[in-house]
Amino acid sequence: MITDEEFSRISGYMKQRYGIDLSNKKIIVNGRLENYIRSGGWHNFNEFMDAVIQDATGTQEKMLVNFLTTNHTYFMREFEHFDFFKGVVLPWLKTKEAAGRDLRIWCGAASTGEEPYMIAMVLADFFGLERNQWDTKVLATDISTKVLKQAMAGVYSADQMKNIPEQWKRRFFNSIAGGSQFEVKQDLKDEVIFRQFNLMDPFPFKRKMHTIFLRNVMIYFDEKTKNELLQKVYDALEPGGYLFIGTTETLDRGAIPFQIIQPSIFRKEGRG
Repeated sequence: MITDEEFSRISGYMKQRYGIDLSNKKIIVNGRLENYIRSGGWHNFNEFMDAVIQDATGTQEKMLVNFLTTNHTYFMREFEHFDFFKGVVLPWLKTKEAAGRDLRIWCGAASTGEEPYMIAMVLADFFGLERNQWDTKVLATDISTKVLKQAMAGVYSADQMKNIPEQWKRRFFNSIAGGSQFEVKQDLKDEVIFRQFNLMDPFPFKRKMHTIFLRNVMIYFDEKTKNELLQKVYDALEPGGYLFIGTTETLDRGAIPFQIIQPSIFRKEGRG
């Protein structure tokens, strides 16, 4: 069983490096790491953390992050966001970016890929035959290499696909394994760029984003970390750009000057 001192070391490390607040999750941390530590031949959690810090390849740190991050997502989650994206955001962007035809859209908590593929499907639907004339690629990042590997494979069970409309299923997925699984078609896969990225790091974007989806990730951060992240997000958006957060999440508008469009949808001032 993890000791208080070991738990404090691990939770402190995750907070400092990734902004993730595990302060009330001692039992979860113990449960998710115990078997891996035992099978790796470490005698206790401290020995494992020594290995994390000494491992120049970063492999053990990746394992730690993969075990301690929760990645629960599904197709069509909070679909009202995609309705708004298609009905309000994309018509605005189509006019605004008519000359350059370059859209910059970032999904900052890609998990196993359902959300960025949803964004790509909405873009394909909206632009239709004009899609090839636009750069509609979606940047999708996550700190967990494990879920990104699943996302890039783009294979989902029939159960995971149950909420997707039939026409989308036919258009964007191939049925495999005798119909028990579906794989994202290559032309849609090509529309999503998956990268490993820690939200606590400086944002590397050369140009500002038009839309940022940062849904259901800030629940893991304390208020100070959340506000620091939101300030970076605000600075990374084009004037008039949109931010989508989870429908159960909140944003302190006293701290960051976002305009509220509707609960969980925000806009940077200015129209670009």
